[in-house]
Amino acid sequence: SGLASDTAMVLAAGLGKRMRPLTAAQPKPLVRVAGKSLIDYSLEKLEGAGVGKAVVNVHYLSDALEAHLKTRRTALQITISDERAQLLETGGGMVKAAPLLPDPFFCLNSDNIWLDGPRDVFTELSDAWDADRMDALLLVVPHVRAMNYKGKGDFYLDPEGRVSRRRSGRIAPFIYTGIQLVSHRLLRDAPEGPFSTNLLWQRAIEEGRIYGISHTGVWFEVGDPAAIPVTEAFLSRG
Repeated sequence: SGLASDTAMVLAAGLGKRMRPLTAAQPKPLVRVAGKSLIDYSLEKLEGAGVGKAVVNVHYLSDALEAHLKTRRTALQITISDERAQLLETGGGMVKAAPLLPDPFFCLNSDNIWLDGPRDVFTELSDAWDADRMDALLLVVPHVRAMNYKGKGDFYLDPEGRVSRRRSGRIAPFIYTGIQLVSHRLLRDAPEGPFSTNLLWQRAIEEGRIYGISHTGVWFEVGDPAAIPVTEAFLSRG
């Protein structure tokens, strides 16, 4: 496959607070949308694109999540990055899992649902990847293709695709989908313990080494219980 990496990190350790009460007794990645666990949408997309391995980090209700992953009949080789002892957030989670990850690696949130455009997103990211210029390549989506999304956007892209952040009080045209392709260079000199990927992104923005490409399909924000029936209705229309 013409992919930049054969491995994806799937971020599945969070507490899922915005998804309460559905996450009182199950981790957010196991919340079902249209009869399928959220994490299975991501894992099936990875399989379909030909990504062979997934590293899944676990913390909250991790036994249930691990049991679910074991029962999936899947071509994906799944490795667990165990954060039971301490929730490390997105950045700390990547750093802990780094020894299990090639350079570069895909990274995605476990609560993502999206429909591909003409080509799958992992192929799109791979084709746009340039290791010499990039520490990270983010998949972003314009507001018109972001279902259930009510925020102000996250990023601007310059004509070369370089990323900058939304300015205060403004609307930014692109929303981060939760999917990126990451170089180990992004993780260098990382702090100990829990921290957000935003910290690493900020340095890469200042160095001009973080880029984005726009998703050509549809992306769903499934942030809270109210988003689920809306998403199910959209998916059932095909």
